[in-house]
Amino acid sequence: MAFDTGNLRILTGNANPDLAKKIASHIGVELCEAFVGHFNNGETQVMIGESIRGKDIFIIQPTSQPVNDNLMELLIMVDACKRASAHSVTAVVPYYAYARQDRKTRGREPISAKLVANLLQTAGCSRVITVDLHAGQIQGFFDIPVDHLAAAPVIAKYLNSQTYEDVVVVSPDLGGVTRARALADYLHAPIAIIEKRRPKPGVAEVMNLIGEVRDKTAILIDDIVDSAGSLIEGTKALTKMGAKSVLACCSHAILSGPATDRIKDSDLEKLIITDTIALPPEKRLDKIVVLSMAESIANVIKCIQSHESVSKLFDNRACQ
Repeated sequence: MAFDTGNLRILTGNANPDLAKKIASHIGVELCEAFVGHFNNGETQVMIGESIRGKDIFIIQPTSQPVNDNLMELLIMVDACKRASAHSVTAVVPYYAYARQDRKTRGREPISAKLVANLLQTAGCSRVITVDLHAGQIQGFFDIPVDHLAAAPVIAKYLNSQTYEDVVVVSPDLGGVTRARALADYLHAPIAIIEKRRPKPGVAEVMNLIGEVRDKTAILIDDIVDSAGSLIEGTKALTKMGAKSVLACCSHAILSGPATDRIKDSDLEKLIITDTIALPPEKRLDKIVVLSMAESIANVIKCIQSHESVSKLFDNRACQ
């Protein structure tokens, strides 16, 4: 895809500079010169080292751990760009924090996902690019365009390059059926659904399985792996129900607390994740395969800049 990069500038915060460099490389530009750090009192400091007047700015910054620091970096970078007379500012937020707080489930709770949307718009964002929102309806929290990418095509392309046989795609809960169906369509595979309940936050109990997994390669698909408790319980249930092997695919690998130990000690054959969240060295395991979303995000940026349709990128044939 050929287009003029003269009006394009890519900035990055500290959340995932490696992803930003890969995106810039796919587009064929250098990262914009900028310093993102802290004053002595801990406040975020942003200094953009070149003129961006009249430019279209894309800020690469997932709001991963430390969540509030990375969110504030993003907001302050957007504000700096607007005050420097940028033509437009697009927030590229591969992992959107607070997405699991998208509704009130009990009295006196916030809807933090909506608050984050308000903050981004108030700061001056003209567009948002993100990957696998926990709840798709969060797009409606914005009054600006939101390009919502899926990791499924990238994951499916990897899985189709392997030699797995008798595959069944498994949703870890009833709410993830749409995500499982999308991956299953790419793989031309059936789906199964784990029915579970949560007696308390962070604890999941498998109640039932809808579908057939016996003697099959079961591929669990979810958007987030946090403490990995649900993932490991699902793996145990599938193994108990006769699956010959279990793999898992997750877009966003938070891997908090005991997650890596749980994965290492489990029967899970492989965990396939993307680089929407930077994976630190201490969390890298032989079982974990990291796929990059850089090319997909770069292609969206190219389409936006060349005023072409983004929807043409969502093509099942790219995963065959």
